[in-house]
Amino acid sequence: MLPSKDKKAIINTKPSIKRLHNTIHGTPKLFLLLHFSFPNMQTPTPLHDEEKMLLNYVPIYVMLQLDIISSDNVLQDKAGLERQLMQLKEASVDGIMVDVWWGLVESKGSKQYDWSAYKSLFQLVQQCGLKSQVVMSFHQCGGNVGDTVNIPLPQWVLDVGKTDPDIFYTNRAGNRNTEYLTLGVDSLPLFEGRTAVEIYSDFMKSFRENMGDYLQAEHFTDIEVGLGPAGELRYPSYPEKQGWVFPGIGEFQCYDKYLKADYKEAAIKEGHPEWELPDNTGEYNDKPGSTEFFGSAGYSTAKGKFFLTWYSNNLLKHGDQILDEANKAFLGCSVKLAAKVSGIHWWYKDDSHAAELTAGFYNLNDRDGYRPIARMLSRHNAVLNFTCLEMRDSEQPENAKSGPQELVQQVLSGGWTENIEVAGENALPRYDHTAYNQILLNCRPNGVSKDVPPKLKLTALTYLRLSDELMQRKNFELFKTFVKKLHADQNYCPDLRKYGKVVPLERSKPKVQIEDLLKASETIQPFPFDKGTDMSVGGPLADYGDSLYLSKTQLTEGKIR
Repeated sequence: MLPSKDKKAIINTKPSIKRLHNTIHGTPKLFLLLHFSFPNMQTPTPLHDEEKMLLNYVPIYVMLQLDIISSDNVLQDKAGLERQLMQLKEASVDGIMVDVWWGLVESKGSKQYDWSAYKSLFQLVQQCGLKSQVVMSFHQCGGNVGDTVNIPLPQWVLDVGKTDPDIFYTNRAGNRNTEYLTLGVDSLPLFEGRTAVEIYSDFMKSFRENMGDYLQAEHFTDIEVGLGPAGELRYPSYPEKQGWVFPGIGEFQCYDKYLKADYKEAAIKEGHPEWELPDNTGEYNDKPGSTEFFGSAGYSTAKGKFFLTWYSNNLLKHGDQILDEANKAFLGCSVKLAAKVSGIHWWYKDDSHAAELTAGFYNLNDRDGYRPIARMLSRHNAVLNFTCLEMRDSEQPENAKSGPQELVQQVLSGGWTENIEVAGENALPRYDHTAYNQILLNCRPNGVSKDVPPKLKLTALTYLRLSDELMQRKNFELFKTFVKKLHADQNYCPDLRKYGKVVPLERSKPKVQIEDLLKASETIQPFPFDKGTDMSVGGPLADYGDSLYLSKTQLTEGKIR
């Protein structure tokens, strides 16, 4: 028998023992040994085959159109949307994702919220039998890849910017970006007596107060908190409105007076009052080699390392502070908090990782720029939502030195290493077998597990996006197959608890010092991913077969003469 103190330690780690029981082949003998040693330990109820397979189930949420709520804050084409939602429901889709635009809800003035259009939307979605992921969208819609509409920040906020343009992110040339408020004003009461963080906090509290019925009914599965441009935790380093074109390295966005002052203070504290913000980092569409900072390894000097640490640490602190407010706002609700991280895959295979660095991800061959983010999210029990799951290296131009597959593997592995849930989405609209199979691989990198829970699995997939093109017959038939494969060939499951975790949101853990977050920047070996998915939707031959089938069907129905 074990000494009493060891016995107590094992009893206190009962969840770990259960995980061991569920994940190691042949453990029933081990579990029986523990059970007879500690008779008070509960034996887990055996799962049926169908229940075991449901543990492989990845729910899918389809993003709604960006302008589903009009610029005058009205739900558009309700009848047409209902038809599309019912089609999604018939395809066994689990739910939708929608942006809740700050620029629409609080447009009339500070603390003047109008939630009526969103209430109408959620009522419709609920009636159609779907769940909702919502994004607290504190950014402007317009100016990013795929943006087809324009929803600016609230006018009363933009008015502050007319007299103080430094409330916006600024590049070295002095160009302002009105997509999102600079993190330099997070704690400054410049907005009718409120700080930026207080504005975000009040908005989320108002959402909870006004959507109480939907929260109580567990209609919302995730509250994704917008933390930057496009709702992503990053700097607006590659704005198309300012002329950026793929695969430009982008520009650092820290030249507003507030961040400049913060950097100066940090440099003095470091003992280098002479250090200024870099002026040799190039312009939006440069290549790394054409700049002194990236091409001559200026980023690896003492000054370069200090700057990049300061730049990326500010992003970590920004996300941590706002997620803490989100946690307070939704405390006790059965929802998950989430944050989205951008998949900046171009120049990933260049030693400088230039495009990632300008966006605020201090990621190098010998430094992990994403695991510290995952560790920060773990404090708030938040999900890391990562993009570009559909992309393959072979699809990218060689001159971009792009590595989306390796980047996805690194970021997902970092999240799982930090014991947080990881979700994902595609970055660009795709309707083909190749993209779907790549997404399926990333959702379950080691395939379906028939006897025990899969070790690696995304908690959800968000699909970009609901559109007329998706609803075209050929595209939608393949999409339905894709949904079935995400569900591991199981029928639609309305009970989230059968394949995931649904618990009331607990208070964030105590604040983690930045030094402890940065310990996670040590590089690790990513988890091995299979070469292909075991839940394929088919391949090139399937495309040909689909076209023959659809042609025959259309002829039968008289649609082709």
